[in-house]
Amino acid sequence: MRRTDKFPVEGANSLWQVYKTVSFWKVVKNVIVILIARYTPFMPIKNWLYRTFLGMKIGQQTSFAFMVMVDILFPEKIKVGRNSIIGYNTTILAHEYLIDEYRIGEVEIGDEVMIGANTTILPGVKIGNRAIVSAGTVVHKDVPEGSFAGGNPMQIIYTKEEMEKRKR
Repeated sequence: MRRTDKFPVEGANSLWQVYKTVSFWKVVKNVIVILIARYTPFMPIKNWLYRTFLGMKIGQQTSFAFMVMVDILFPEKIKVGRNSIIGYNTTILAHEYLIDEYRIGEVEIGDEVMIGANTTILPGVKIGNRAIVSAGTVVHKDVPEGSFAGGNPMQIIYTKEEMEKRKR
């Protein structure tokens, strides 16, 4: 089960009411920073932009590939450990706006994690240290430490113990 806080809304759908949730000017600033970072080829600059202007927690030597899309509304709820790789065109969401409610949840990505290209990470999930998520996966639940996960719907393909046996 994902760890999200739920906020009911009345009337128009929750996305229509987005600026009751988050400041318009915060969104404008975040969009500009994220667009610059998506196209920046220099990892230290990209990480500096995310840390300084978006409040993200990013460990040393973590790499965000070209075109990674972090949450526009709540990027400060994203934490990525050290020496991890976030693959090309991955989306990391910390919010979801639905018809009758919106949900916000922290995303925690551990140390030395590999996220394949075109992955979508939903709010409220934790990806454990040294886990691998294959390309094109929708991460809708936690990924245990050291495991290999993939598919849509996401499944644990190999546990940490099975991964260790495969390396021998």
